[in-house]
Amino acid sequence: MLLLLHILNFVGINYALSGERSTENTSFPIATNGQPFPWNKLRLPGWILPVHYDLLIHPNLTSLIFMGSVKIEVTVVHETSTIVLHSKHLEITSAAIEEENGKTQADLKQMKVLEYPPHEQIAFLYAEPLLVDKKYFLSINYIANLSDGFYGLYKSTYKTKDGQTRLLASTHFEPTSARMAFPCFDEPSFKANYTIKIRRDGQHSALSNMPKVKTLKLDNNLFEDHFAECVKMSTYLVAFIVSDFQSVSGTTSSGIKVSVYVTPEKLNQAHYALEAAIKILEFYEQYFGIYYPLPKQDLVAVPDFQSGAMENWGLTTYRETSLLYDPETSSASDKLWVTMVIGHELAHQWFGNLVTMEWWNDIWLNEGFARYMEFISVDATYPELQVNDYLLGTCFAAMGRDSMNSSRPISSKAENPTQIKEMFDTVSYDKGACILHMLRNFLTEEVFQNGIIHYLKKHSYSNAKNNDLWTSLANTCSEEDFTSGKFCYSKSQLAKNAHSYYVDEHFDIAEIMNTWTLQKGIPLIIVEQNQKRIKIRQERFLKGIFSHDPQWASMQIGFLWHVPLTYITSHSKSIGRHLLKNHSDTIELEENVNWVKFNVDMNGYYIVHYEGNGWDTIIKLLNQNHALFSYKDRANLIHSAFQLVSAGRLSLDRALDLMQYLQHESSNIVLLQGLGYLAGIYRMMERRNISDVTESLKRYILQHFKLVIDRQTWSDEGSISDRMLRSALLELACDLQYPPCVQKANELFSKWMESGGNLTNVPSDVLETVYSVGSKTADGWNFLLERYKVSMSGAEQGKICSALASCKDDAKLTRLLELAMEGHIIKTQDLSSVIYSVSTNPAGQHLAWKFVKKNWSKLLEKFPLGSFSIRTIIIGATAQFSSKQELEEVKLFFESVKEEVSQLRAPQIAVENIEKNIKWLERNLVTLTKWILENLK
Repeated sequence: MLLLLHILNFVGINYALSGERSTENTSFPIATNGQPFPWNKLRLPGWILPVHYDLLIHPNLTSLIFMGSVKIEVTVVHETSTIVLHSKHLEITSAAIEEENGKTQADLKQMKVLEYPPHEQIAFLYAEPLLVDKKYFLSINYIANLSDGFYGLYKSTYKTKDGQTRLLASTHFEPTSARMAFPCFDEPSFKANYTIKIRRDGQHSALSNMPKVKTLKLDNNLFEDHFAECVKMSTYLVAFIVSDFQSVSGTTSSGIKVSVYVTPEKLNQAHYALEAAIKILEFYEQYFGIYYPLPKQDLVAVPDFQSGAMENWGLTTYRETSLLYDPETSSASDKLWVTMVIGHELAHQWFGNLVTMEWWNDIWLNEGFARYMEFISVDATYPELQVNDYLLGTCFAAMGRDSMNSSRPISSKAENPTQIKEMFDTVSYDKGACILHMLRNFLTEEVFQNGIIHYLKKHSYSNAKNNDLWTSLANTCSEEDFTSGKFCYSKSQLAKNAHSYYVDEHFDIAEIMNTWTLQKGIPLIIVEQNQKRIKIRQERFLKGIFSHDPQWASMQIGFLWHVPLTYITSHSKSIGRHLLKNHSDTIELEENVNWVKFNVDMNGYYIVHYEGNGWDTIIKLLNQNHALFSYKDRANLIHSAFQLVSAGRLSLDRALDLMQYLQHESSNIVLLQGLGYLAGIYRMMERRNISDVTESLKRYILQHFKLVIDRQTWSDEGSISDRMLRSALLELACDLQYPPCVQKANELFSKWMESGGNLTNVPSDVLETVYSVGSKTADGWNFLLERYKVSMSGAEQGKICSALASCKDDAKLTRLLELAMEGHIIKTQDLSSVIYSVSTNPAGQHLAWKFVKKNWSKLLEKFPLGSFSIRTIIIGATAQFSSKQELEEVKLFFESVKEEVSQLRAPQIAVENIEKNIKWLERNLVTLTKWILENLK
């Protein structure tokens, strides 16, 4: 970009300012020393570019202070006397700038250092200008406290079996916290190389992105580990850890050393992660056609970790529950989760690390791709996990968020750290994955894979924007391909190589996909079929806002998607395809048909409504022969029906009629989908204390699904979906107080207690159900809490925590919340999930909300605004509310903390959720009551 330089002279210093500054706003913020700070934007100026960081860090695990020094090689793009970079909570003790020839141009006596904490920036001001195209070296020494939270260079602790507390230091820099560990140009486009040295004492070891090349022995039992120079990367991917962890290691077929590091007493839980990481890393090298560029890949289970995992290049870090697998306590769903998280983080080594989004507004290019590659990689490496079945749930979750007016476009403006943190959400991850899945089916697997390979090769060690991806997918030919004679696609050839229904279409991938990434929401496709003519139209799908509501029409203005439709009919021999670019269109079939079903196998990101007798026909077909539709289509039909109920498009009794056939359903995935809706309605009735409907619905579920419930064994046998169905069904049956379930769970719990917590008595898939039933007595609850304190399994601790949150005793629920807030027995990382778990308990929903209001300031001290934890607390603690009184209480609270939450989307989501629940009850309660009575045997 063009930079205009303005030189301001005051206090004897020349200030060089970039023309990026708005001409309407010529004021400067005031630095901590009272002088004007020479930069007034959140994003750094582009006149200085980092080339290389030489970083030395010494974390002292006794004093909990770290000292650091960094020498940054920079090049000058525009002549300036000022270097502005990021720094947060770092005390600068000395600084100097040298020319390439080693001559010191200025030290701390000859330059000014200004700090502006609101923008987390510092500025170095020099008397002499830095000249264009010359290399300079900025050396900075500093000192800081190890962070108490989960960002920057922070302290973490764990307890040994004999009760000792041990400390370690770990990093988490994404998105904007590298500046908490060293002064840097902390934006994703400022890529550079890094040479890292770590000082530590003799009882600890150090890890960083690259392998250690040597260790120097210093005085006082100190050692200095030197690591190989890192590849060119963004600051948020830098990582280092000082700990006493132990590891298991292996090597990929291409020679990459893979190691899993854990606390010493959990080493036996690391073997599955090692096996999975090697398999998945090998798969990605083959799939992307690009070798993993580092010599090693470490996976580290950090005892205190706010998110699920982090993709630091060569040193990925994880929550213990996201990496460790304990055969005694980890269920089928735990194993699936661990495998998918590893698949996600290793995908980032290409999508995010090798090629990085230019700015955080396009974080979906990292996270949406990594989420989608979880499914592709795990399906290829562990087909027995049947991972593609769970892509449906990912897309259903995305649609749930995206069908609310408080949603946002995938690519959204994000400038400050709070806004950037909030971009790491369902829209970036899940919607991003689902539109990529739709695109892959739209273009064919071959075109899609070639396109992303081209994208990765073209932008390696660089940054990319939305449009760069569409360009690569539209034209996979590189200069190398032409010279080598490789087969590839040019833009003009694309339509010929995509599905046949596009041969006669002229389409532009960017034009199509921009309708999915640059506008929020999800389309509703309305279908009217009459013999061989199908009329289709599209509108924006909104839950909780009905077409007769005053605001509905204004919320439709300007929304139009290019939708790649797929359909089957009663006479189909193949999948029909049609690209809908307008608000309405007509499809003419070759012959009359009896029925049509759109969105085949749920490969598209849209909801379908069948007008006329369309739904009646589908309900009849499901009752006659549900196998006419694939299991994914059946799950899709159930999902669509209940979404349409929430939008006022379909009556609840028709959606419930559609599920009557489920007693004959053979697919575990479909059963889980249907039961999920019934359980959700039951819990809403229970929370509102609508006792007659609650009791009737309980009887209906237990009658209608008795055969499938009774078929479940209390074991860990069967396929992954068999085991996950078992866990869900038995949990629901016991929650509904089904006597055989409660009796068996109590029997297993009693034996477990009598054995002193010997886990061989309880299969892992039913562990949470057994614990939940056992927690309903005072002795059981207390025993579980004691077991939590000594358990060496994060998987087991998670199940115990859920069980403790399910009891009906106010005093015990309050104690659980207080323990999580204290952060000693229950770690602070789990506080938000404890609050959410208590809020889903009818006995605890108001208790949890009162706790949040009372402790709001303390919660903000523990978690930054915009973080996943704060969003979970805001949305989770209010998601169960469904009355106008609760709505007003929530609104009043958010108004009282308006200054703090004004830039967050989470409060809007919370309010809209409650409004949706209120409307659902008002519209459907009478219908629900009548339908249940008519269908009870």
